[in-house]
Amino acid sequence: MDQFHHVSTAFLELGKGYQDAIEDITKRMGAGMAKFICKEVESIDDYDEYCYYVAGLVGLGLSKLFYASGTEDLAPDSLSNSMGLFLQKTNIIRDYLEDINEIPKCRMFWPREIWSKYVNKLEDLKYEENSDKAVQCLNDMVTNALMHVEDCLKYMSALRDHAIFRFCAIPQIMAIGTLALCYNNIEVFRGVVKMRRGLTAKVIDRTNNMTDVYLAFYDFSNILKPKINKNDPNATKTLSRVEAIQKACMDSGVLNKRKSYIIQSELRYSSTMIVIFFIILAIIFSYLSSTRASK
Repeated sequence: MDQFHHVSTAFLELGKGYQDAIEDITKRMGAGMAKFICKEVESIDDYDEYCYYVAGLVGLGLSKLFYASGTEDLAPDSLSNSMGLFLQKTNIIRDYLEDINEIPKCRMFWPREIWSKYVNKLEDLKYEENSDKAVQCLNDMVTNALMHVEDCLKYMSALRDHAIFRFCAIPQIMAIGTLALCYNNIEVFRGVVKMRRGLTAKVIDRTNNMTDVYLAFYDFSNILKPKINKNDPNATKTLSRVEAIQKACMDSGVLNKRKSYIIQSELRYSSTMIVIFFIILAIIFSYLSSTRASK
């Protein structure tokens, strides 16, 4: 707050269209976030409402800024909201352990309506004896987040400005990639799960148009799909969501135009394979040596 005069000065230098958008969204975000200081995230509706205040409104605000710049049409609020909710829900899922271990008081954003189906307390998910239930709860949360993907694809497909497109698309690809890694992964409750740096660099470098976006979403949903356990309580719902995402990508008609960069084409050898390879080489070398000696 001591430095707020810098924010005020920058704000007053903006055009009126930008000022109006920022002022409106800031007021609504402040009021909404204040509401949740004293309100727990109980239901899925509460969860969506909280994410709307902290991220959905960012989506709406950015859409208004893009429109004010004259480079984009004004996107529907529902699509703008989904752009924010998809990113926020991904962060909430990934950051479970950090939030629940927050000092002096844990932060609890996972809705009781979901986690109470699996454990008595939200913090119980981090204990090893609850691993099976924790993963089921995690999968439930990921499935909920995937509901926003089709809206996100529609939003991005309408963008025209290249810089704005990349600004919007790169975080969305990172989000679907993160969810693919988190799904059915107990490590979410043990530490930090995130995309490796090389893949992140590829996403940043090579995301330039909707073909890239459709390819990335299709690939990451393909990574998630085999991880769906038929015994998971939400398996049918999750599979339905993944297949809907893949259908949206296939219906774009661009998947056959370019080889994806998300799934690496080069072979990745495990340490076991490397050891076996050298053992085979050693046997061949020994055989050739003994043959020469006998001759």
